[in-house]
Amino acid sequence: MRVHHLNCGSLRFPGAPLVCHVLLVESADELVLVDTGFGLADIADPSRLGPVRRLIRPALDPAETAIRQVEQLGFAATDVRDVVLTHFDLDHVGGLADFPEAAVHVSAVEARAAVHAPSWQERRRYRAAQWSHGPHLVEHPADGDAWHGFAAAREILPGVVLIPLPGHTRGHAAVAVDNGRNWLVHAGDAFFHHSTLDHRPIPWPLRFNERAVAFNLTQVRVNHARLAELHHQSDLTIFSAHDPTQFATLANAPDHP
Repeated sequence: MRVHHLNCGSLRFPGAPLVCHVLLVESADELVLVDTGFGLADIADPSRLGPVRRLIRPALDPAETAIRQVEQLGFAATDVRDVVLTHFDLDHVGGLADFPEAAVHVSAVEARAAVHAPSWQERRRYRAAQWSHGPHLVEHPADGDAWHGFAAAREILPGVVLIPLPGHTRGHAAVAVDNGRNWLVHAGDAFFHHSTLDHRPIPWPLRFNERAVAFNLTQVRVNHARLAELHHQSDLTIFSAHDPTQFATLANAPDHP
């Protein structure tokens, strides 16, 4: 499989510019997106992002949307048959409506938290307008077999593995993709800065934000420790959804054998 690294949302977060790192997986007969970043509907009506947009200050550039980048590569929206989500936060699911025919894979716990039975806090967190078009959700149990040092994981598509990593949200997950040389582990918002993987301090704005938005901070810290333990494995490349340094490194690296 060939993997394209897309920035689908530049964020002008105070003190720490960020990206929205999306994977476009190109196999022989279909395309798979891992997360979507912001979509065309978010750009047309930024109010659907809610008040948080004033903090994260997304660029909202149509050229950065997944759909426009997919088209730039010579594909159509209908070629994207599956979208795999790390979680339902607004900077990860805004582009769902641009791929209305795709099956949307997500952990069942996260679907319950965002769509089916959100708590009061979760109703404030998530932006239901982003899935008001009624996407076809494929909900996966938060269990599975031990996998590459993770306690539980399941292969949901050929070469695509969903790994439960709750903490940032109730049903947050990482998504691993086999690129032919090793596994790319898109850790979503399980961490925000590459220094986390080396047990070094991260910029204080990111540290504050990570604590402020965590569904379960204890689990976030457990995830930090586990990811730091695993990231030196040669068969795993672990990266955050928002770290611009990791994004630049991977986007400029060979993406297939």
